[in-house]
Amino acid sequence: MLSEHKIKAVENIALDTLSGSKALGIFPTPVDKILAYANLKVSSGVDLSKINNSFFNKADMQVRRGMIKLRGVLDRKEKTVYLDLTQLGVRKTFVKLHEAGHELCPWQEKLQNCLDDDETLDPDINELFEAEANLFASASLFQLGIFSDKMAELPLEMNSAILLSKTFGASVHSTLRRYVEKNPKRCALLVLKKDEDKTFNLPKLYVRNSFQSNSFTKDWGTIAWGSELGIEVPFVLDYLIGRKHYKSEIQILSQDMKSVDCNYYYFDNTYNIFVLIVPKGEMIRSKTNIYLKV
Repeated sequence: MLSEHKIKAVENIALDTLSGSKALGIFPTPVDKILAYANLKVSSGVDLSKINNSFFNKADMQVRRGMIKLRGVLDRKEKTVYLDLTQLGVRKTFVKLHEAGHELCPWQEKLQNCLDDDETLDPDINELFEAEANLFASASLFQLGIFSDKMAELPLEMNSAILLSKTFGASVHSTLRRYVEKNPKRCALLVLKKDEDKTFNLPKLYVRNSFQSNSFTKDWGTIAWGSELGIEVPFVLDYLIGRKHYKSEIQILSQDMKSVDCNYYYFDNTYNIFVLIVPKGEMIRSKTNIYLKV
C-alpha cells in the first residue's frame, strides 16, 4: 500500500511527464511520446514470448525464480523496453508505461534492470517499486484528473466506461476499475471469471475482483459476494444464455443486511465478464447518449 506522500510524488512525475512530452490532452494517450520523453526505445526485434535464458545471460540480467511469464523488460543500460509481442495492444500499452515508470521515478535508479510478469503488473501488488510503476502507468495513461473530468460528462453506465477506454486507449478492465474507484457516485464493479467446465454442472462464475466507489462503501459497506456465483444470481443466467451486453435489475444485501435495489450493466468481452452495479436513482446528469457497437 503506497503512502499518500508517495502517491502524490508519483502522480507529480506523471503530470510532469505528460506536460513535458506534450501528451497532455491528446487522445488516445500518445504512449510513444512518453517513452521518447523517458529516452526509452521499444525493441521490435525481440519477442519475450520466444526467447530463452541465454538472452538474459548475454544482457547480464537474472530472471527471478517463480516468474510466470515475462510481459516486459526494461534494460537500463541499453535504454530499451522489450515486450511479449503476443499481448493485446492495450496490454502492451500498459506494460510500456509501467517500464517508463521504473525509469522516471528517480529513487528507483538503483534497480539495474526491471523484469515484469503478470504478478508484478497486477494493480494490487504490494511490492513497493512495482506498485509505484503501476501507479505511474495508470496515472499517465488516464491523464490524471482529465479522466475524472470526462467521466463527469457522461451517464453513469457501462457504455460510458467502454467509450472512455477507447478515448484513452486503455483496456476495458483497467478503465472500469478506474471508473468505479474515482467515481464520486455510488457504484460497484464485479470482474468475473468464466466457468471453463460446464459439462456436468450448472455454470458458475468466479469472482476475480470486486471494486466499490468510496461513497458506495460509506453507505452500504463492503458487499460480501463470495468466490463463486451460481444460477440464482441473474447475471449468471445472462452468461448461460450467451448475452454479451445487457442491462437489468438486482437486489443486493448491504453489510448490515439491508436490501438495496440496483440496476446492473453486464458486459462480456470474451476474456472476462464485467458487472457494473448502480443503485436505483443514482445518476450523472448528462446530455450525452452513448450508442456503441461492441
